[in-house]
Amino acid sequence: MAFSRYHWVLLLTISNGCLSVGLQYIPSGMAALLGGLLPVYLLTLNWVSFGRKRPSNLALAGLLVGLFGIYLLVKPDKLESTGGLDAKLIGTGFVAFGNFIWAIGTLLSPRLSLPSGAISSGIQMIVGGFATLLLSLLLEPVTPWSILDAPPKAIGSMIYLIIFGSIIGFSSYSWLARNAPPQLLATYAFVNPVVAMLLGTLFAGEIFSSQSLLGAIVAVIGVVLITLGRKSK
Repeated sequence: MAFSRYHWVLLLTISNGCLSVGLQYIPSGMAALLGGLLPVYLLTLNWVSFGRKRPSNLALAGLLVGLFGIYLLVKPDKLESTGGLDAKLIGTGFVAFGNFIWAIGTLLSPRLSLPSGAISSGIQMIVGGFATLLLSLLLEPVTPWSILDAPPKAIGSMIYLIIFGSIIGFSSYSWLARNAPPQLLATYAFVNPVVAMLLGTLFAGEIFSSQSLLGAIVAVIGVVLITLGRKSK
């Protein structure tokens, strides 16, 4: 149970914190592409360390197809960062490391003595959020009252993330981490960019191009192959 306390900060403090810092150096499209590393981490770590289970050939094929789908989805021609090579390296390093920590936290979840249901995800959100708040106050030029200066769109985005990203999304993911195999969990990293693209088209006026549609279809095919690969074992 002692290690369980450290698990509270793996996902929502270290991993999300690394992503937040990384996005200050690289565009969101590049971060979405790097998010495709999560299934690689999950399946590889479960293969060589945690579960000692080799993914099926069909699942590995789905992994490659899903990665290619994300590559098409995020419009590689617009992935250039304006911060130069150093900024790219810093941002890429933070995002890649954050995904690695997320994979470790996910694989640890069913192996630790954690509270069940919504209590577990609630504790993680409270502890992780509090730890991230402290780090922000220490490292960033902000105060607890800086939120009063935030524009309405930022407040709306935060409320959306609290409801759909945290209460619904993270709670569902926490339950799956304890009850579903890593191979099935890995598929969410391919679905997220597709959902983000659709929301951007509906609410942010982003252009739904033919390449985006092709990338979404390819990513979904990757999800299907990974799912079928799990069942075929």
